[in-house]
Amino acid sequence: MPVVPVNGIRLNYEDTGEGEPVVMIQGTGGGRTAWQLHQVPALTAAGFRVITFDNRGIPPTSECPEGFTLQDMVGDVAGLVERLGIGPVRVVGTSMGAFVAQELSLARPDLVRQTVLMATRGRTDALRAALTRAETELHDSGVTLPARYSAVLRALKFLSPRTLDDERELADWLDLFELAPPAGPGLRAQMEVSRLENRLAAYRGIRVPCQVIAFADDLVTPPHLGREVADAIPGAVFEVIEGCGHYGYLEDPAAVNKAMVQFFTGPTAG
Repeated sequence: MPVVPVNGIRLNYEDTGEGEPVVMIQGTGGGRTAWQLHQVPALTAAGFRVITFDNRGIPPTSECPEGFTLQDMVGDVAGLVERLGIGPVRVVGTSMGAFVAQELSLARPDLVRQTVLMATRGRTDALRAALTRAETELHDSGVTLPARYSAVLRALKFLSPRTLDDERELADWLDLFELAPPAGPGLRAQMEVSRLENRLAAYRGIRVPCQVIAFADDLVTPPHLGREVADAIPGAVFEVIEGCGHYGYLEDPAAVNKAMVQFFTGPTAG
């Protein structure tokens, strides 16, 4: 995978397929490979070229342990699109990646054709603020949780009751989570990006066609927060996918991929 200089950092990306380009942006702590199992094959099969990358903070992209902002991350995506000469592109973001995607759609509409925002929000409410503060304090304490305990917490936080109640499927998820590599220094800066100020009024200025996908059992960004974003963006479409938690694009990839492809090939495709 190429590593290129973009926006003052070295950014690692992967370019797959042929056709009109789709750029995919991961959430906090997530790497580009999270898209590879389900979303990249579905989009390339639908005739799209897919660009995935590791956000700053995730090696081999620059970790930037000194810290960075949401706007730095917006600049990274804009810089990659410009360097590859592929704009305007379709953009998909989940969680923190959706924050980046909606800000990119607002700031650089010349680079964006359509945007899919999964598991997103446009403000930080009391619970999300408390969660971010608690996770940041845990990280700063230097305490390392046992791998199995960390895996169980991750499952409870990110997966739906449907998955948690399926003992065989849950066992696979727990094994996967337990094998996750330890967090690097860039994760601390990504946590800070989650301290999102109230941007709902600003999002009324987005003119890029947007689809907001929420997951019914998402504890991290529940559907009502995604609905606020869809209501703020003129003409945005809103869809709730049942039986999914925060990792809905992995829990029910067929439903998520169908919604994305239909949006990208529908009346707003341009």
